[in-house]
Amino acid sequence: MRAIRVVAVNVFRESVRDRVPYNLVVFAVLLIASSYLIGQLTAGQDVKIIKDLGLAATSIFGLFISIFIGIGLVSKEVERRSIYALLSKPVSRSQFIAGKYAGLVLTLAVNVSVMAIALYVILAYMVWTEPPTIRAGWDAPGLDPALLKAVFLIFVELMLVTAIALFFSTFSTPIVAAVMTFGLYVAGHFNADLKNFEKVVSSQAAARLARGAYHVLPDLSAFDVKTQVVHGLPVTLGYLGSTAAYGLAYVAALVLVSTFIFARRDFK
Repeated sequence: MRAIRVVAVNVFRESVRDRVPYNLVVFAVLLIASSYLIGQLTAGQDVKIIKDLGLAATSIFGLFISIFIGIGLVSKEVERRSIYALLSKPVSRSQFIAGKYAGLVLTLAVNVSVMAIALYVILAYMVWTEPPTIRAGWDAPGLDPALLKAVFLIFVELMLVTAIALFFSTFSTPIVAAVMTFGLYVAGHFNADLKNFEKVVSSQAAARLARGAYHVLPDLSAFDVKTQVVHGLPVTLGYLGSTAAYGLAYVAALVLVSTFIFARRDFK
């Protein structure tokens, strides 16, 4: 565990020195702030727009951080040839992969927290400035704790995307890993449509392929509860728990497969 912790801390420190997460977080915070100005143009719907754009910004820019850093977790060490020095130390390849993944998850947690805090600050300003008659017409309170449910599932989804990026980074180039990770992200959000793909195609082979993809690919749409939260609809703790367990099961499987591939990779 100590070796995993050391690798994770080093990944986090490298990410802190990297300008990409900072730029993305700052841009996301500015987008969340600008949603307040956009909301003022739609009377009575401003708080919904702020919540919706804020959660969307958290998800999108968290995705960029997951992909841009995740694809270089392994390839960067190989290109710099620092992988030889690392593996010569008392660190196994499984500990190396686990530490790399843990470090990026820690980076994501910090960045998502910053964006969530920025969203709540803007909502607090809304609650403070809007009269009680306006607040009474909101579907959900301005500082609705249920927003944290959406943020939590966004974070679990980003953990899964990070695991996908790590998986591809163990055996492919950064460009290929980025394309494949983003492709699986898009496919994962339309995964439910693959179940009924046979109704829109005449080819049985294509239908069977779509059915197989449906069972293999993660259903990322399950992590999207932004609409329910923004409109004050209930999101039960049971759903949060089952969806989080579903995502973490995929994460565990991907990290194990990544470790298996990396352990058999020859760096000579």
